[in-house]
Amino acid sequence: MASTALDLAAVRSFENLELLARQLVDGFITGLHQSPYHGFSVEFSEHRLYNPGDSTRHIDWKVFARTDKVFVKRYEEETNLRAHLLLDVSASMYYPAPGYDKLHFSLVAAAALTTLLQRQRDAVGLVTFAEQVELQTPVRSTTAHRHTLLLTLQQLLERPAPAAATRRATAATDVAGVLHTIAQQIPKRSLVVIFSDMLRRGAQEQEAALAALQHLRHQHHEVLLFHVLDRATESEFAFQDRPYIFEDVETGQEIRLQPAQVREQYRAAMRRFEDDLALRCGQLKIDFVPVDVREPFEKVLYAYLIKRGKAR
Repeated sequence: MASTALDLAAVRSFENLELLARQLVDGFITGLHQSPYHGFSVEFSEHRLYNPGDSTRHIDWKVFARTDKVFVKRYEEETNLRAHLLLDVSASMYYPAPGYDKLHFSLVAAAALTTLLQRQRDAVGLVTFAEQVELQTPVRSTTAHRHTLLLTLQQLLERPAPAAATRRATAATDVAGVLHTIAQQIPKRSLVVIFSDMLRRGAQEQEAALAALQHLRHQHHEVLLFHVLDRATESEFAFQDRPYIFEDVETGQEIRLQPAQVREQYRAAMRRFEDDLALRCGQLKIDFVPVDVREPFEKVLYAYLIKRGKAR
């Protein structure tokens, strides 16, 4: 797909998140029109592919003339979707640097998704969490609600990273507990979109997080997990070969070493972690999407469109 959205340098120069989200969505939709993926163009909110047995009186012949594909008109009750955006706002999400961190990427992506959802008349709600749920909004489809969500995301974007003393006094991020809570609270079949690095301490916490994801699927929700990392440093450990002091951003614990001493072992461990997470998500029929904070946002928006189609 041709990339027509703003590049990351331009994105970071924007101060108004609502304007930025609108421009990202407009650029993305323009790119869809210019790409081979025309079936996901702006008409996707109003049409679906024709299935054998559908009434021919609902076929949109104008779309057929443009695309050579048979679409039927979709009515209001068919288009409405309930989406819950879950944002991990724990200390590890402030890595690697202000303005270039995982949380910044997730907030901008969530703002773009909120705009895209509201444009398609879908209902959206926001949940932020660390060791517990920090914020949970209603799920609505109105323009006023979208504006409120974007203001909330803007405030999170401007919030400074927690100080080291605060991090040491804070419990570890409880992804499992939050997901279990959300699974119990969502009354109707919904789309649950998660932005998190999924970095937990130890195999036991990781298993608990996976069990919570399974709980969401057991409740018949569609789940889309964006695994957000700074892949150059967190996956490849691409630091210069000189002494560093590495700090655990959640606990403040420090260790001094040269990257070359542990690089291969670190890469192997991260590959096992990511491969296992992807495998387990596949087994649960959860869409697992690895994303890099250094890459454009189109991957997030396109993955959402695919999942939206499955959530019907």
